[in-house]
Amino acid sequence: MKQVAISIGDLNGIGIELALRCHEEAKTLVDPIYLIDREMLKQAADLLDLSIPDDFIIESPGADPFTIQPGTVSAAAGAYSFASFKAAVELCSQGDAEAVCTLPIHKKAWELAGIPYKGHTDALRDFFDREAIMMLGCPQMYVGLYTEHIPLKDVPKALEKERLTRFLLDFQQETGAREIAVLGLNPHAGDHGVLGDEETIIEQAITQANHTLNSQFSILNSQFFIGPLVPDTAFTPAMRERFRYYVAMYHDQGLIPLKALHFDESINVSLNLPILRTSVDHGTAFDIAYQGKVLNTKSYLNALRYITERPT
Repeated sequence: MKQVAISIGDLNGIGIELALRCHEEAKTLVDPIYLIDREMLKQAADLLDLSIPDDFIIESPGADPFTIQPGTVSAAAGAYSFASFKAAVELCSQGDAEAVCTLPIHKKAWELAGIPYKGHTDALRDFFDREAIMMLGCPQMYVGLYTEHIPLKDVPKALEKERLTRFLLDFQQETGAREIAVLGLNPHAGDHGVLGDEETIIEQAITQANHTLNSQFSILNSQFFIGPLVPDTAFTPAMRERFRYYVAMYHDQGLIPLKALHFDESINVSLNLPILRTSVDHGTAFDIAYQGKVLNTKSYLNALRYITERPT
C-alpha cells in the first residue's frame, strides 16, 4: 500500500476526530503517517474520549503545542495546521511518502498566524513554483477551477487567452480526459456578445488547445474541449451523461452544482504538481467539533481512495 502523509488540519475543528475515528478503515486503503506530535494527539483524544490506536503512526511537525479550544478561530491553531501541512509536503518531497492528504484548515486562522497563503493550493504553487490546478469532485463528476479564491469582480480581468490555453492543456494532461466541458463566463455564454464578450477569449483558448492536442496526438479535428457552454444548462442530467470533466471560470460557478449533487462524497485534488495531494472537500465544522456528533466520513475516505486508484 502507498504511504500517505496526512496533515492534521485545524485542531480546533473536526480533522483530528476524522483521523482517529477513520483510522481502522484508512489503514485498509493506505499506510497513513499523521503529522501531529504526541502531546497534541493525546490532548485531542482526551477531549474526544477516544483511545489512540497502537498503530497510529505519527511524526511531529515541529510546531509549538497549544491548548485546543473547540470551535474557535485562533492563530495558534492556524500556525500548527500550517506546520503540519508543510511537514507532510516535505515528507512526500523527500520520498518518505507517496502522497499528501490534507484535513481541513481554517483560512482566517492562517491569516491570524501570519501565513501568507489563502489555502493549501496557493501554498503548493509557491512551494513548487508550479501552476497548481484545483480540481474538485468525485468519480461521477470533476470540476477544474480556472480561478479560485479571488473576488468575483476580478474574474474577467484574469481571463487571458494564453493563460487559459495553458490551463486547459495542463488539465487535460493531468486527467487524461478526452472530452471536457468548458463553461462560459456570462449568462447564456454571452449570447453572441449581447451579455458580454469574454466568451471570445474562451473560444480562442479552446481552439488553440484543441489544435495543440490534435498535433500532439497526430489526429485531425478531435474536440477535447467543448464550449464555451451556457453555464445554467451545462449540468443537466443529459449533459452529465456526456461529460465527466468540467472547467469552470470561477469558484462558485463550478462548485455550486458539484456540491448540490455530490456534497458528501466530493474531494479536492491538486493537479499539475510533482507530488499528489488530495483533501476533504469540506471545512473545519467548528459548530460540531468535539461534540461527539456523527461525522460524515465519505469525503476523507474518498480522498484516500483517489490516491490508491491513481497510478504512481
